[in-house]
Amino acid sequence: MAASREYVDYLLESLAPLGPVVGKRMFSGVGLFLDGLMFAIVIDDQLWLKADDLNRGKFTALDLPPFTYPRQGKLTALSYYRAPDESLDAPHALLPWARSAFAAALRGRDVEGRRRPPRRKPTA
Repeated sequence: MAASREYVDYLLESLAPLGPVVGKRMFSGVGLFLDGLMFAIVIDDQLWLKADDLNRGKFTALDLPPFTYPRQGKLTALSYYRAPDESLDAPHALLPWARSAFAAALRGRDVEGRRRPPRRKPTA
């Protein structure tokens, strides 16, 4: 599993209207980040967009699958769904999906931030 540099460059150029989107290598793919938040992943030259309870229905309505990987003999699904093929044909078609994915990442950050207590160094 890998993401070609050409495909990632195409996506970064297409997503430029969102702001400074950055691609970072991770595992066997590339994470796409905006303002420090990962909102998409690219694996095997396939784009997967962040989903949550508010935007997941857009993906499931089009029968788009979640990203899965094998773990301990079972398939584990992440909260990233395959981008619609039509959205990859032109930046204007991709941007609404990417904005929705970034909004899901923002909401996830806010929820996760409330759940986690701050880390404290152990006292002697």
